[in-house]
Order: sequence, then C-alpha cells, then structure tokens
Amino acid sequence: MSDEEKSSNSNLESAKAHAKEAAQAAKSHLKEAVDSSKEHLKHAADDLRAAAEAKARELRDAAESKTREFRETAESRAREFRGQAEQTYGDAAARVRTFQEDSEAYIREKPVQAVLTAAAAGFVLGMLFRR
Repeated sequence: MSDEEKSSNSNLESAKAHAKEAAQAAKSHLKEAVDSSKEHLKHAADDLRAAAEAKARELRDAAESKTREFRETAESRAREFRGQAEQTYGDAAARVRTFQEDSEAYIREKPVQAVLTAAAAGFVLGMLFRR
C-alpha cells in the first residue's frame, strides 16, 4: 500500500470515528432533550392537575354557598307562609265560632222560624239532589 492510500485510509478511519462520535453525541443530546421534555411535560401536567383541583374546590365552595343561601331563603319563606296560614286559620275559626254563636242565639230567640227555615232548606236540597 502506498503512502497515499494509507493516508486516505487513515483519513477515512478518522472520519468514521468522528462521524461515530458525532452520532453518539447527537444521540446523547437527543436523549437528554427527550428526558428534559418528559420532565417539563410532567411538571406541566402536575400544574394543570393542581389548577383543576383548585378550580373544582372553588366551584364546590360556590355551589355550597348558593345551596345554603337557597335553603335559608326557602326556610324563611316557609316560616312566612306558615304564619300566614295560621293567621288565616285563626280568622276562619273565629268567623265559624261567631256564626255558630249567632245561629244559636237566633234559634233561642225564634225557634219556630228556625225549624221552618231548616225544613225549607232540607226540601230545596232534597229537590236538587233528586235530579
């Protein structure tokens, strides 16, 4: 082999070695980049998960607050309606007692007219229900 061929072979071997080293270096850098990217993605996912959990807590707290507010409003309205119903019932009961007392007084004062009025009312109702 001539010196020129040896030099060419040596240059070729040297180039192969440099190419192999460059490929190894590129592979190493690529692996580091991939690992770094994985780590960044993991941190981003953790941050996103934490943000989602915080938002979920915020929404749950807001919903619980609104629920309490609605419950308090409903209870207040129920108490208000109960008070109105009790008042209406008391008024109706008082009217019935007054009507009963007035009826008893009328019957004591005019027993014949009361019996005739009751008989007439019974006759009219009998005629209505017979049809």
